[in-house]
Amino acid sequence: MTPLLLALGASLAWGVADFAGPLISRTLGTLRVLFWAQVGGLLAIAIVVGLRHEGPHGAGALFAIAAGVCGTAGLYAYYRGMQVGAMSVVAPIAGVSAVIPVAFGIATGDSPSPWQIAGIAAALVGVVLASIEHHEGSRRVATGVGLALLAALGFGLYFPWMHAAGKVDFWWASLIFRSTALLLVAAAVAARPTDLRLRPRDLAFVAAVGVGDTLGNLLFAASSSHGLISLTSVLASLYPIVTVLLAASILHEHVAGAQKTGIVLTLVGVVLIGA
Repeated sequence: MTPLLLALGASLAWGVADFAGPLISRTLGTLRVLFWAQVGGLLAIAIVVGLRHEGPHGAGALFAIAAGVCGTAGLYAYYRGMQVGAMSVVAPIAGVSAVIPVAFGIATGDSPSPWQIAGIAAALVGVVLASIEHHEGSRRVATGVGLALLAALGFGLYFPWMHAAGKVDFWWASLIFRSTALLLVAAAVAARPTDLRLRPRDLAFVAAVGVGDTLGNLLFAASSSHGLISLTSVLASLYPIVTVLLAASILHEHVAGAQKTGIVLTLVGVVLIGA
């Protein structure tokens, strides 16, 4: 039960961070927020790892580098999607990333239950419905859907790599992941000069977002120590539920009826995949 609780904790941490970060990035800019979030998250995990005075338990923790590349690419697409589209549409679609680790689990010997198969079908149908919005009597793909699908791909590929790294040493896997993410974002900032200055209050808020995201990474990596990827990764993918609830209660986002059905189907699908 502990691995499943850790995965659910990761989902909660990511859900809050993935609401707060994209929200403030709408005014401060994606790269600026991502950069300082990585700095805040890296400082937090570096302090903890340093206080433990233990080296990595194996070279397998380096799998977190690949997780960092995939996860950071997904996070950038997620932030950009949240900037141009509705959070309540983008978040559930990104949550379909759960399909990838389930497929990986099947390929490596896991046997999906009928509930999981139903969940995959529900999630895919939900993505289609959530992606179509009504506009002045016509239908079109909702803004941000393409970016949300890219985020789902990045997040989905993150899970197998981080799961493998977490099984070796979840503390060092989290540190390596965050270090990789910061290097990638710093490279993007160098390639596209960005004003990184923030007011102290904004800096503290963004750093807290990074700490929350790092907490999610740490909890997921810890759940990987004893849990199956087909369960822990899907339970960790429930974060869109938190993001959608926050967007509905705080931002009062309006979503068309068919899109609401799609959002519900997508979320139900994610839940069933973990059944």
